[in-house]
Amino acid sequence: MDRIEELAQALARFPGIGPRQAKRFVFYLLSAPAVDRAKLSELIASLGKQVHQCTECMRFFNGTTKAICNYCVDQTRDDAQLMIVEKDQDLAAVERAGTYRGRYFVLGGVLTLTGKGVIREKELLKAVEKRLPDSDGHDVSTKPLLEVVLALSATSEGEHTADRVRELLAPYRNNLKISILGRGLATGSELEYSDAETLRAALSNRKEA
Repeated sequence: MDRIEELAQALARFPGIGPRQAKRFVFYLLSAPAVDRAKLSELIASLGKQVHQCTECMRFFNGTTKAICNYCVDQTRDDAQLMIVEKDQDLAAVERAGTYRGRYFVLGGVLTLTGKGVIREKELLKAVEKRLPDSDGHDVSTKPLLEVVLALSATSEGEHTADRVRELLAPYRNNLKISILGRGLATGSELEYSDAETLRAALSNRKEA
């Protein structure tokens, strides 16, 4: 296969990147200095070595070989709250808002109305069950989990995914409050692109789901 076309097809698989935009990226790389292409190649190759996935919240983090990220080992965070987000970028957006101080769990995607998409269901249940006050694996030195915050995008896919999470957590509703973000997050908006003030308002005005 033509190398230009092969790389363009690979780039077009990135979220939000179409064939024409991918082709522009390829020609930009061709016109860039060889040292820049080499640096980009090195950065991509080093991702698997220097970036790790937290075994607790499932987000990607770098700078350490530990299995747990800095948010999950932070003892000052509130163990009673667990915020569920779609992707790492959403978690970063919430952190920038500076309002939430609980724990996180990254689903890794959304479910579509047509049945496509995969989320980390087993990992989510494990994360919730180990934090419940009547769980055998609960660490008595920490506060038990009392609230799950569904911080998903205000889109049809986000709402469909929230419905699935509610279904998964239904057996624990006697011990858990499940809430959703309130006013402030406009319908159709993705969490990742919301500004800090909007996220603070949505979190402050969250309501029981």
